[in-house]
Amino acid sequence: MIHTLKFTRAVLTALLLLTFSLAASHEALAQNDNSSQAGAKTKAEDAAGVEVQLYLLVATKSPTGDEEKLPSSLDAVVKQLRSTFPFKSYRLAATLLNRVKDGGKLSVRWAGGSLLPTAGATNATPGFNEFNLGRLRLVQDDAGREGIEMLNFYFGARIPIQLPAIASNGNTAPIVQYESTGITTDITVREGEPTVVGTLNVPSGDALIIVVTAKRPAK
Repeated sequence: MIHTLKFTRAVLTALLLLTFSLAASHEALAQNDNSSQAGAKTKAEDAAGVEVQLYLLVATKSPTGDEEKLPSSLDAVVKQLRSTFPFKSYRLAATLLNRVKDGGKLSVRWAGGSLLPTAGATNATPGFNEFNLGRLRLVQDDAGREGIEMLNFYFGARIPIQLPAIASNGNTAPIVQYESTGITTDITVREGEPTVVGTLNVPSGDALIIVVTAKRPAK
């Protein structure tokens, strides 16, 4: 009888251990599955990258009636600019949209019509522009708020400037010289929020205002 009780207890103990083992294995498998799904989601987000949109606004001292062409997403930015600068009119000179992965970099160069109207700007004297990001990172501040960090943010432009003409053999030939202007900085922006990076002034009294927006693509 005693042997029977001992055998029964041993069987019950073994069954309990087996039950706990199966439950633990199921929980571990569930955790591994969740970890795999989270890892796959993170990899997918990393592959999608971050959409970086650059807006180049021209601010002038006289009204031009071009403000209706500005995207509505820049309304808050223009309101901020109006309260800070004496310019009367703002127009959109160029927009660039590029995608950069977390931890990646970006370099864009292009030539075309001068972003700013100058006396030396003609079809034969295009402007040359450059936009670089040394590194882009998704970050969090001490309060846990997410942001997008852009290290070595650089925008530069070579603008044609007409100098006083020099007479040669009785003919007066215009002289055009390119002047370089640009800005380099490290910034952190909130996702999807247009941010003024800086302003670049030219001899005409106008200014080129650099605005950037960064956000992850919609899922």
